[in-house]
Amino acid sequence: MQLYLALAIPILLGTAWLYTAQIARGSLPSLRGKRICLLIAHPDDEAMFFSPTVLALTAPEAGNHVKILCLSSGNADGLGETRKKELAASGALLGLRSVSDVLVIEDSKFQDGMKATWSTASISQLLSSAFSPTTNAPPKKNTSEPTATIDTLITFDRHGISSHPNHISLYHGAKQWLTSLMAGKPGWRCPVELYTLTTTSVIRKYISILDAPLTMFVAANRTAGMSKQKKREEPPSLLFISDVLTWWRGLNAMVNGHKSQMRWFRWGWVTAGRYMIINDLRRETVT
Repeated sequence: MQLYLALAIPILLGTAWLYTAQIARGSLPSLRGKRICLLIAHPDDEAMFFSPTVLALTAPEAGNHVKILCLSSGNADGLGETRKKELAASGALLGLRSVSDVLVIEDSKFQDGMKATWSTASISQLLSSAFSPTTNAPPKKNTSEPTATIDTLITFDRHGISSHPNHISLYHGAKQWLTSLMAGKPGWRCPVELYTLTTTSVIRKYISILDAPLTMFVAANRTAGMSKQKKREEPPSLLFISDVLTWWRGLNAMVNGHKSQMRWFRWGWVTAGRYMIINDLRRETVT
């Protein structure tokens, strides 16, 4: 009896995992035909935190063009050059079209470290130069429609998942960029949708797929009362849950793509961390 129970539990859990991933993929909003930038602070952020999102959005049937903009080489331990190459390798494993879709910024303004808070204005100016260069022109009365070269920006939320000040800085810089993009242009809709990865409690971070029911319930509540068309055109949240095969691809991107970072404590994250399987992103309001 105990043997049957020992065999039944993993089978039931695996079946529930596959069913949950299928439900999330088939019934919840996603992004299609978009120009998307994932804004990260360090090489490996894209795999450790965002792999379910990147893998879902780079799927050929989605028709998106995904790029990664990383604001440091993660050179705190002198491995900057190695980590840049690892990021390019990870991006390829996660489905990016080309090495040219990965850009790493090396600037003294963006020093890697747990004690470094990056300037909101500097991040905003960088994003403006990259994606909306016309906003750098001298101020003047302008009521024309705001434009940008991307449709969607994805980054960390105000808590940064791990409370890392570099992660948190990206949130504030992204918000300021979009606010400046819309300055003096009342009545227009922001051309860039900003989605941020939701920070959870420590317990939820390490229960892997078991966090899926609660996450799905929260996501469903955000869209309650919205029409199907409204959900599709203006989803207030995005939820990506990897199936076993997709999770394995994300695991491979981290373990084999970022070999220099695979210290003993990383194994707990990649095997039990919910962000390797579940990404719950929330659309931010730009005012």
